[in-house]
Amino acid sequence: MAFPTNDIVHHLAACAAETRYEDLPPEAAEAAKKSILDTLGVILAASGTEPAVRGVIDLVREGGGRPEASVLAFGGKVPAMAAAFANGAMAHCLDYDDQTPWGQHCSSSIVPAVFAVAERQGGVRGADLIAAVAAGQDLFARLRRNVGWRKDWNLSTVLGVFAAAAAAGRVLGLSGERLADALGIASMQSSGVMEVVAGTGSDLRAMYAGFSARGAVTAALLAQKGITGVPDLFEGEHGVFRTYFGGVYDREAILADLGTDYQGGGTLYKPWPAVGTAHSHIHATIGLMTDHGLATDDIDEIRVHVGDYHDLMCRPLDARRAPSTLVDAKFSLPFLVAVSAVRGTIRVSDFLPEALRDTEVLDVARRVVPVPDKSLDWTMELPPGHVELVLRDGRRVSRTGTGVPGSTEAPMTWDGITRKFEDCASAAVTAPCPEKVRTAVRLVRDLDAVDDATEVVRALATIQGDDRSRP
Repeated sequence: MAFPTNDIVHHLAACAAETRYEDLPPEAAEAAKKSILDTLGVILAASGTEPAVRGVIDLVREGGGRPEASVLAFGGKVPAMAAAFANGAMAHCLDYDDQTPWGQHCSSSIVPAVFAVAERQGGVRGADLIAAVAAGQDLFARLRRNVGWRKDWNLSTVLGVFAAAAAAGRVLGLSGERLADALGIASMQSSGVMEVVAGTGSDLRAMYAGFSARGAVTAALLAQKGITGVPDLFEGEHGVFRTYFGGVYDREAILADLGTDYQGGGTLYKPWPAVGTAHSHIHATIGLMTDHGLATDDIDEIRVHVGDYHDLMCRPLDARRAPSTLVDAKFSLPFLVAVSAVRGTIRVSDFLPEALRDTEVLDVARRVVPVPDKSLDWTMELPPGHVELVLRDGRRVSRTGTGVPGSTEAPMTWDGITRKFEDCASAAVTAPCPEKVRTAVRLVRDLDAVDDATEVVRALATIQGDDRSRP
């Protein structure tokens, strides 16, 4: 195929445009379906547990417009771009959405975008929606793994908007040329600094995926209407790779086996609603408490060994030990370790406002002490966490958090994702009835045989007039 330039954008766009369900490796197709169910569930749970989303829903409803796509949990339809924004804002709210083995999130941008354009477009087969999600996940993984990441950009949004635009363009049936335009247009929404993630006191860390989902839908729809993009988007003199990554990237690796090896097949799903880089510490803490039959009164100190990114979750230490917002709590390593020690697990309910004031958890959090450990710095894969308990009887016990549930070593099964979806749905602002939940699970499991992918959204529809769904 002849491209206007040899820039990577044209290769990635052509691959996304030509992706067919029938050509996907089984693991990539299954990952796409799992991500759809998992993301929809997290959106439902966020609607009922994160107060910050109410402002987004208010704004979206105030804007009005043509009723094209559904606002999940709250009910009603709005323009596709607004629906992608609302649902995307909820998709990352709980930090419970899926992630790559190397960190960062793309499905919380992709899934809201593809359903928004699918509802607007109409008649989108389930197999095509799966292909779109798989294409977006593959594009994200290829870029995430092969750029010179400096940890100053939030790659979930900087790169996620391209993944979601590719997926939305595939749903719309854009040609490779038009989809390359969509990626160029999406660059106008490629943004996000790590202070949004690492800082305290902001709601943006919860809802950043809404911006990339909306930007992706906007880009795909503009490309559909003939707006042109940037021919040398990624590799141009002033393109994405030089601007964001200092020109450091591996072109050969990005393009290797493109169109045959769909790298979203390695997507990981979270058992706990907390930042992924804390899961190994959580797992180690739970294991130590269980294996040694410990109570929190037995503990004098919890020493958490931290690399560079773990350390962000410990500063400022006093604020991390007693987070004031639900968003900060999910990124506060001392608080997360304390909840793990006290509860033996972490649930959505552990981040409700009253749970942040739990005196036993806060008492344990004050005993969590970070220990710098450069060997745990984040390079590519998510770094492990090491936890040492100093006990009041003088003993010391320690563990490194390997084999973490939901990791590559212990991936979450369909049964686990289904249970998670059911739990999340029950926490929605207007919880769908059990029959609707079962129907949604069945539709996603068999999505490749569904003629209209938006049946999934209709299965979860709520009554807009229900008072409980009003902000």
